[in-house]
Amino acid sequence: MKSELFQAVILAGGLATRLRPLTDTVAKSLIPVNGEPFIAHQLRLLKRQGIRDVVICVGFLGNQIKEVVGDGNEFGLNIIYSFDGPRLLGTAGAIKQAMCWLDDAFFVIYGDSYLSCDYQAVQHTFIKSEKLALMTVFRNNGMWDTSNVEFLNNEIRVYDKKNKSAFMQYIDYGLGLFKKEAFDQVPNNEPYDLSLLYQKLLACRQLSAFEVSKRFYEIGSFAGIKELEYHLLSDYLTHS
Repeated sequence: MKSELFQAVILAGGLATRLRPLTDTVAKSLIPVNGEPFIAHQLRLLKRQGIRDVVICVGFLGNQIKEVVGDGNEFGLNIIYSFDGPRLLGTAGAIKQAMCWLDDAFFVIYGDSYLSCDYQAVQHTFIKSEKLALMTVFRNNGMWDTSNVEFLNNEIRVYDKKNKSAFMQYIDYGLGLFKKEAFDQVPNNEPYDLSLLYQKLLACRQLSAFEVSKRFYEIGSFAGIKELEYHLLSDYLTHS
């Protein structure tokens, strides 16, 4: 019997500098992918996985996203918004800002990621671990992006986006799970990166892991958009 999935947080507040000049006037989440805003594909994926409640953390051009997506009824979801405020707070800072909307445990997904792994299995592993957080990892071997994780015997040994090593054959897949208390160490109203929080949780043995077998897709680059468009079209043709 499947258990109900936790709430999901979408981090959609970034500047998307790699997609300029397009993202100077259009929020990254609204970039067209096969004729629809990317976030429409992302929300339908979350719904298919079994998620019901979503908090979207928005910053730059965030009102555009709210105007397009609304309360989520069109997608069969309950959606609320958390705005960074006068300055961007970074990925962990944005989640800290949204604390009043968050349940005791929740998924976190980046606003430019399309991740079709088994969310139910990820959640089961997280609950079983009894730790404050879980990072999904994928054996990337530097193929689709720079690998940043040393992973051995189902454990993350090292996670570092800046200091690379030859033993890093895995990558942070982009889907995390957190207990609310994991953010107690994140300052209020200050920019703070999620990668730093992951590192601190790993250092105190509060970070579990789940290895994903399917590759990730993202719209952080023009090449990534084309790859996702092809993937979605191929998937549609396969199941139609």
